[in-house]
Amino acid sequence: MEDKFNEIKDFLLDMEYNIVQEDPEEQVLVIEKEDAGINNLILAITDEILIIEQFLFEVKADDKEIYKNLLIKNRDIIHGAFVLDETGKKVIFRDTLQVENIDKNEVEGTLNSLEILLSEYMDEIIEMSA
Repeated sequence: MEDKFNEIKDFLLDMEYNIVQEDPEEQVLVIEKEDAGINNLILAITDEILIIEQFLFEVKADDKEIYKNLLIKNRDIIHGAFVLDETGKKVIFRDTLQVENIDKNEVEGTLNSLEILLSEYMDEIIEMSA
């Protein structure tokens, strides 16, 4: 399993992400790329999947229109999706990838998808979090 951890870590370094925290024992990496809007993105490696999560914002108003807009936007996201935490207040970008045959292109695809989402949808995200 440590091989996958190092393999994924190498992918991230090749893509010029900053690794701000790593825990090889727990198989967790935290990365950032400020110019792309990515901050404290968590990658957790399990036996079968890589979980990628980026906290985006907390919903301030319990408005069904916000949730409806997030679900509609999910259709446009190339890789990953908006999800809510168990409280229903925190909006997170999340994607999962199978680890067995993972390659750099898959990880890069997810991270590029998040970057595109942030660049194209930032005004709406700011409005929903206000």
